[in-house]
This record gives sequence, C-alpha cells and structure tokens, in this order.
Amino acid sequence: MNASLALLTDLYELTMAYGYWESGKESDEAAFHLFFRENPFDGGFAIAAGLQSVIDYLDALRFTEDDLAYLGGLFPPRFIEHLRGFRFTCDVDAIPEGTVVFPHEPLVRVTGPIAEAQIVESALLNCVNFQTLIATKAARIVLAANGDPVIDFGLRRAQGVDGALSATRAAFIGGVGSTSNVLAGARFGIPVKGTHAHSWVMSFPSELEAFDAYARAMPDNALLLVDTYDTLDGVKNAIEIGRRLRARGHELLGIRLDSGDLAHLSIEARTMLDAAGFQKTAIAASNELDEHSITTLKEQGAAISVWGVGTRLITAYDQPALGGVYKLTAIRGKGAEWEHKVKLSEQSIKISTPGILNVRRFEEDGRAVRDMIWDEAGGESATPADLLVPVYRRGERVYDSPPLTAIASHAAVQLKKFDAGIKRFINPDPYPVGLEPKLLERKTRLIAEARA
Repeated sequence: MNASLALLTDLYELTMAYGYWESGKESDEAAFHLFFRENPFDGGFAIAAGLQSVIDYLDALRFTEDDLAYLGGLFPPRFIEHLRGFRFTCDVDAIPEGTVVFPHEPLVRVTGPIAEAQIVESALLNCVNFQTLIATKAARIVLAANGDPVIDFGLRRAQGVDGALSATRAAFIGGVGSTSNVLAGARFGIPVKGTHAHSWVMSFPSELEAFDAYARAMPDNALLLVDTYDTLDGVKNAIEIGRRLRARGHELLGIRLDSGDLAHLSIEARTMLDAAGFQKTAIAASNELDEHSITTLKEQGAAISVWGVGTRLITAYDQPALGGVYKLTAIRGKGAEWEHKVKLSEQSIKISTPGILNVRRFEEDGRAVRDMIWDEAGGESATPADLLVPVYRRGERVYDSPPLTAIASHAAVQLKKFDAGIKRFINPDPYPVGLEPKLLERKTRLIAEARA
C-alpha cells in the first residue's frame, strides 16, 4: 500500500502548481496564512492543535513513483518529471499546540515558492481544522467537569481510524485525562482506562456472578457497569462484590451508570454505597455526555465523580467542522518588495488581512487581556510575546516538538490566564483581538483601492 501523503491535496492545488510552473511564476515567493473566522461551538475561544500532524506530513513530503504514475494521467510528462524532484523549501511558522487562539489569528504561516505553498494547503487545513475543533470541544467538557476526571470513550463512534487517533490525541491536549482507545494510548502515551460492557453481564447466569467473575479477574480495577437490568439492584450487587473484594484485601474501584436519569440514579447509588461503607468508591457516568449535559447534571446535584464522554466529543457532535481557511496575503518576485494582497467579500468577516502576519499577546498580572495582529514585514522585531514560532526554515525543520503531556499542560495553563466570561458556554464575552494601527490603515487603503 502506498504510504505517501503527497496526493493528500485537492486537484486545484496541483493544477495551480502546474499553471505557476508553465507561466514561470513557480518560484515567486508568497505568504499564506491559515486561520478560522468564528469560534467553534458558539464559544469564546479555541485551542490550537494539529501542528504535529503538519510536521509529520511536511517531513515526509515527496512524490513517489506510484504518485507520479497516477498523476501521469492528469498532467504532461514534463511536469511529472519536474514533480519527481519536488522538495518542500518554504518557511513555516505556527502557534504551538495547546495555545488558546481566536478568530482571524494565523495558526500557521507558510512563506516561500508559491507552488510549494499552494500544494500543501488542503493537507494543512485537514490537520489543523479537525484537531483544533476536537481540542476545543475537549477543553469545554473538561471545564464543565470542574476538576473531575474525564475519559474518552469515543473510539467506536469516531470518523474512521485516523479520526479516532487524531481526535483522541487532540482530546488529550484539551484536557481529557485518559482514553479507552488502546492504539491511541500506545501511539501517543495517553493513559488507557476501561471496564466491561453489558455483554459481559449478559454472558453469565446472573449479574452477581458476572460481577464476581470480573472482580476476581481484575481485583484492583473493578469498576462495574450496573445498569444491564435494574440499576439500583445492580448497585446492591456491586456492594456485595465490594464486600468480597475487601475481604480479600482489595477495594471496589467504582460503578458506572450508562442510562436512565443519571442525576437521580447517581444520588441514590451514592447513598447506598456510603451507607455500606464504600465512601471512596467512584461513580462514573457515560451516555451521550457533553459540556452542556455535564453542567446540567452538576446543577441537579448528581453524585458523579468520573465522566466518560464519547460521541459528542470525538465527533464534535454539535459542530462538524471548524471552517479554517488558507489565504494568500502577500507575494513578491525575486529580489522585489512584498506586494500585499487582500481578498474582498460582501461579508466583512471574509475580507482577508494583508501582510506577513504574527500575533502578539498582552498580559497584565499573568492575565491575558488582548491580542494584536501585526505585520513582520513592517520592520518591527518579534518578541517573546508573539505567538507564532519558527517551525521550518527553507524546508528544514528547526522546531523540537514537545511531549504530548507538555502540550496538554500548556493548554491547561493557558486557559487559566483568561477570564471566566470568555470560557462561558452561553453568550461568552468577546476577547479583544485587533490589528496593529499601521496594518489596519494599510488594510483599509487596499480595500478602498480594490473597490475603486
């Protein structure tokens, strides 16, 4: 099977690359910026993710013989021969994964030969759009859980194999602490957790026998699913198994609720467990959970201490796509000055910002208070407060990817810097992001010139 990802592109990117090559513009230098226009989930922020997938893609970007054989049916032999020697030589700057970001801020900037920068467009969008979306959803769910552990249970509902892996990774960045996905655990070093299914209980003559067999097999990891038949009867059976475990020197880890009125059942279960002396036994819940249902359950006094989230996390259930875009903002011929470009639209939100852009974050007393988008081509030097960092220079990687645990910690620290109003689920406060005054003046002038 061909493992190359060079063909992970929309055809129009290759047709434009061919057109640039035919017209002698292939080596013109261009600047493209990847950004989104609106916060996902009607929220007040997003969490950048997907950069590592971008790096994996760019590190291996070559057209194999199989790739070229396929493209031979679409393009002339001279261009196919040209692609045989294709190497990515652009500069890439990006906002590190786990950073809190906002609309119109460039998450990735690609600067270099226009054909190369164009070819990578869809692959970069694919990597960043999806993982940023899932990391943001995960962060919202973790905020709702308010310190309770959150487990990813989404593998079986994920959008294919890659969707399951990349979404689990992104969810960990967003703060989900563990996963049931064993392959993701092995590949990314994410802690794995799980229990038994209803089928385990149904395979035994009785629920009590099923619980007993599971507890004997997993005495230090006995988390029992109690709602196969009658939930509160299941809690009674779990308590009996807890007594047997304790007599053998072990403890009942927890019970899990997967259906019914989770608030009522968890409160009843907690009362029963506490009365039987199992105050430390956890109550986990699953069943179509997200930030909104978790918030509601907490408001109802639910006695749930562990949250298993699946479909609504792993598929970003209430918003299927981030809507990130990749826009040309400047171009120059060899030895020439940058010519700034602006895309017009009848919708003001779709008018692009010209320049070689970066984002500067201003803090006061450790709190993020505003961001400013500015133009690096204006002569101003970058500072540590700027969010974009070098990833590639002339196609050579200069960025050392941090461990996934460090990325997740970065996201948690980042979120604490922002006011609670920005993180609110309903009608969040807008975070101020503006253009540097000279950049704003240039954008206004270019819009007026283009419309004239």
